[in-house]
Amino acid sequence: MEVREIKAKTLLNKSRIADYCINPYVGCEHACKYCYADYYTRRIYKIDKSWGEYVYVKTNSPILLEKDIRRNKVGSVYISSLTDPYQSLEKKYELTRRILELLIKNNWPVIIQTKSSLILRDIELIKKGQDVTVGVTITSLEKEIVEKFEKLASSVDERIKILKETRENKIKNYLFLGPIIPFTEKEKIEEIVKTTKDFTDEYYFDKLNIRGFSQDKIKEFLPDGKTIEDLEAYFKNVKKWVKEIIEKNKIKANVLF
Repeated sequence: MEVREIKAKTLLNKSRIADYCINPYVGCEHACKYCYADYYTRRIYKIDKSWGEYVYVKTNSPILLEKDIRRNKVGSVYISSLTDPYQSLEKKYELTRRILELLIKNNWPVIIQTKSSLILRDIELIKKGQDVTVGVTITSLEKEIVEKFEKLASSVDERIKILKETRENKIKNYLFLGPIIPFTEKEKIEEIVKTTKDFTDEYYFDKLNIRGFSQDKIKEFLPDGKTIEDLEAYFKNVKKWVKEIIEKNKIKANVLF
């Protein structure tokens, strides 16, 4: 994997998820096969390498953020939209930690989303924030599915531990159940909810976004005999299932598709 230190021109950007988003890194070591960020990162940065083969480190992120905080109106900040802010390079660079320190010091609301247990390193810092929410992505409880699509992320047990520890420390949290892996059974989706609902504040459900996927990549998600048309029909059913799961389990949730 290529790791390159770069100087970014901008850091705090407008977002449709929150008021702003911050991506301390370009690319992601986790290399999840379903990640929509692959398409957008290649398009924005004109990168022709495969997802997971590169990470560019925005070493000047804290300096840029100090300037951005002074010249922008206070708003919620999503960390991160196109990378995992707690991938393993964060151990060395501590960019996410330094960004959090600045945002918390200046009382900016923060939303963090990750698949990495490294976030627990910063639990005491996060507790100091007036309005910090921690989101954890879980797509499956089945080891073989996780191994196939996201094997370089923290284990499911470690991610569940994040939810438990944030709850124990009175930090707002949510579970992002997405993308729902194609042709996952309703019972398997509900199992994730049942396993986590006692220590999760809110849920977000989303389907697989195949925009920018090659035909070969799409085939990785299709069992033998299934087509893209079958995929579309499947997610129509999933939307009904998810609504039933939400109602049955009485959880606070948002369906994003």
